[in-house]
Amino acid sequence: MSKGNVKLIDDLAGAQREAAAKRPSREKAEEAVRVLIQYAGDDPAREGLKGTPDRVVRSYEEFFSGYFENPAELLERTFEEVDGYDEMVLLKDINFVSHCEHHMVPIIGKAHVAYLPEKRVVGISKLARLVDVFAKRLQIQEKMTSQIANTLNEVLEPRGVAVVIEAVHECMTTRGVNKTDVSMMTSTLLGEFRENPSTRAEFMSLISG
Repeated sequence: MSKGNVKLIDDLAGAQREAAAKRPSREKAEEAVRVLIQYAGDDPAREGLKGTPDRVVRSYEEFFSGYFENPAELLERTFEEVDGYDEMVLLKDINFVSHCEHHMVPIIGKAHVAYLPEKRVVGISKLARLVDVFAKRLQIQEKMTSQIANTLNEVLEPRGVAVVIEAVHECMTTRGVNKTDVSMMTSTLLGEFRENPSTRAEFMSLISG
């Protein structure tokens, strides 16, 4: 493992520990929800809202569980018995739900993740889990796309990585400009996917088919 990979894994592990150390108590989190209910104009003590703080906090534990997982650890177990396979590995249409870091409303979309292996491959379920680890945080789509690609590139050390994400941002479709039926696409291309036009074209053809 290269020094760069070791540093990345250490940095991600450190961020995971820091998130856990700074997490406030459940009681404080539930009280914050009660304040927001009051700010919205309702009474957190009324019958229909009594259980809402607990439910919201439990939802947050699921929505933002990615802060407490180390994405590099997902990719540590690899397989080298591939009989020389060195062509593209692609997992497409990975559904995810994230949350906009500006308005804390959902970002709903799908990711396409591909890499060109250099002697070793990773289990395909790990690619889907890698997407989820970064999706289950407060995000902007551009950053999430880069995080997935860079982590896969640093840990697996393939010949190339490609990540394309297409998503609908409810901060735009349900508020503000209120533009429905609008989706956003972002991409990060590394290694041969950036340098080789035919490899890039093959990837784009596969995800659009």
